[in-house]
Order: sequence, then structure tokens, then C-alpha cells
Amino acid sequence: MATSMRRTETAEHSAPPVVRRMWLWAAAHAVDDFYQGLVPASVPYFVLERHYSYVAASGLTLAATLGSALPQPLIGIAVDRLRLPRLAAAGVLLAGAGFALSGTAGSYAVVWVLLLLSGLGVAMFHPAAGKAAREAAGDSVTGMSVFAAGGSVGFFLAPVLATPALVAWGAGGTVVFLPPAVLVAFVLARNVRRARDGAVPAPDGPALWRPFAVLTAISVVRSAVFAAVATFIGLYWIRHLDGSQAMAGTALACFLGGGVAGTVLGGRLADRIGLVRTVRLGAVLVTPALAGLRLAPGPLLPLPFAVLVGLTLNVPFAVLVRLGQDYLPGRPGTAAGVTLGLSVSAGGLLTPVFGLAADAHGAQAVFTLLCFVPAVAYLLGLFLTPPPERLT
Repeated sequence: MATSMRRTETAEHSAPPVVRRMWLWAAAHAVDDFYQGLVPASVPYFVLERHYSYVAASGLTLAATLGSALPQPLIGIAVDRLRLPRLAAAGVLLAGAGFALSGTAGSYAVVWVLLLLSGLGVAMFHPAAGKAAREAAGDSVTGMSVFAAGGSVGFFLAPVLATPALVAWGAGGTVVFLPPAVLVAFVLARNVRRARDGAVPAPDGPALWRPFAVLTAISVVRSAVFAAVATFIGLYWIRHLDGSQAMAGTALACFLGGGVAGTVLGGRLADRIGLVRTVRLGAVLVTPALAGLRLAPGPLLPLPFAVLVGLTLNVPFAVLVRLGQDYLPGRPGTAAGVTLGLSVSAGGLLTPVFGLAADAHGAQAVFTLLCFVPAVAYLLGLFLTPPPERLT
């Protein structure tokens, strides 16, 4: 009992330094995912300026998605075996350079390849940064939630900052977004030795592939709901709630902003009630939030529910990353590559299924269907088991 109390006191005293150490990785994650969010935000400007078809426009998003999704598990394996301490810095730089140059390219094929390379940069960052962030966070789930929240912040800022730049300079305005990638890459490369000195040894033990597979399925379900809401919430506000375009943008901002808060809240909850319970709780709470969003009338009353949907949907986000690394204790890069990369992209690939429902019955049909999807995540969560205590 005394030993347990001493461990608790030690964790409490060490928590603030851990969280402070995470801010660098959170900022880097924000910049990396900023470029991921810039791709869909910039596609309309390519269409208007260069007269791309809708098929060609969707091809640009597909290029970035393929580049970021498919390589991540393989990159994660390489990170676990070879360490590659500067890969995260190289990934941010490639993500930024690929996107920045895409607007200056003339032919569609070159634009497509540059966005594919930008996605590859995102894929290079996540496993390496996820492993380094876990080492910096140690046993603190709150620390990992700060890292994960950085990605949510970056994705949130992308459309906010892209719109004025691309309105002013057109597709060629993508070049103004290169400096953050250069700066963050430089800082990460310089920080390699300091991060290594402050790292907490990774826990040891056998890989638990069965619960990790269940966890991956939950992550896909969560990301499918996230992608569907992000894609259709604006259309829902305009075409079903009779809101203005400004209100539609506000609804998206409320959803994404709630996601940032939910990511941090999920880490704090997991430190108190446990990882598995937090995953299940998020699946339970998001259903009434979605129902409220679907049933509230008018363009104003559903806005608080948009915040709640983003918050509850992201409560398990950082927890899924951390839990995946606990299930694969010797493979933190692989676990991060799957939970941060492959699962999120796979969930996005399910969005066309909801698009078929929207074409047939309107955007409101998407949110009706979404009220039932989290039940799948909850049922899968019943098969999760807490990871065993590991020796560090």
C-alpha cells in the first residue's frame, strides 16, 4: 500500500514536466496534420482555377490519402527496428514541401505526385513521432493526449488559414505554407539528442495481437464517424437546417474545436478510470450527442451538439493510440502507424458509403445513420482487455 502511494505521489509530482515535454511533439503533430488538412481545403481552388472535374478533384484527395495511409505500418516496423530518430523531421519537411509546391505545378499529373509525396511525409512522421512521444510521456496518458490533440489542432486550423491565402493568391498561394514545415523540421532535428536523454524506457512484454486487432477495428469505426461528420456537417446545415454558409463553417469549427478538447479530456479520464473504460465511455456518450445534433431544429440550437459530438468522439482518440502501444509493447512505432495513420485513413475511405445515403435521402440521412454506428464501437470495446502490467 505504501509503495502504491509513493508511486502515485511520484506520478503526480512528475506529471507537469511530462506534459511540458510533450508540447514540442504536440506542436510538431499540429504542423504535420495541418498539411493533411490543407489538401481537402485547397481542392476547391484547384477546381475553380484549373477547371478540374469532380473525379479529378477527388483524385487529389485520394493521392494524399494513399500516400499517408498505406505506407504507415511498414514505416512503423522500420522505426521499431532501426529507430530512425530524424525520420519525423524529414516527414514534416516532405509533407510541407509536397503541398507547398503542388500549387505551382502545371500539369495535373505533377500536382497528383506532389500531393502523394506530401501524404508520404505525413506517413513518415506519425510512427516516428508516436514512438518518441510515448517515450517522452512514459506512463502518462494525459501526456499522450497532448500529443494527439496537436494533430486535431492542426487539422482544425487548416481550413481557417487556407481560405484567406487561397482566395488572395489562388492555387499558387500554397507556397506560403512551406515555412512552418522548415521550422519544425529544423527544431526536431536539433532536438534528437535531448529527446533521447529524456526518454522513458519502453515497457517490455509479448505482443497481444488479438486485442490490438479489436482496437484497430474500433479506431476505424471512430474515424469513419469523424470523417462522415466533417464531410457532411456543412451540407446538413445549409440544405436541411436552412443555415447560411457562414453558419455551416461555424458548425464545422464547433465540431473540430470540440474534438481538440475531447482529445485532452480523454487522456485525463484514462489516467483516472483506465484505458479500456475510457474507450467504452466515449462510444456510449457520442450516441446521445449525435441524436441531439440530428433532432435539434434550426441552425442555432444544434451548434452545442456539434461541440459535444466532436468532444465525445475524440475522447478515445489518444487512448486508442496509447492502448495500441501497450498491446504491442516492443513495437510502439508500428502501433502508432496503425492507430494514427492506417485506421484513420481507412475510416475516411468509408465516407462514400454515407455519400450514397446523402444522394438518396439528403444529408440528414447521414446523421440518422451515424446515431447507430457508435454501437458497433461499444460492442467491439467489450472484447478489449486491460493490458497487463509491464516491466520498464
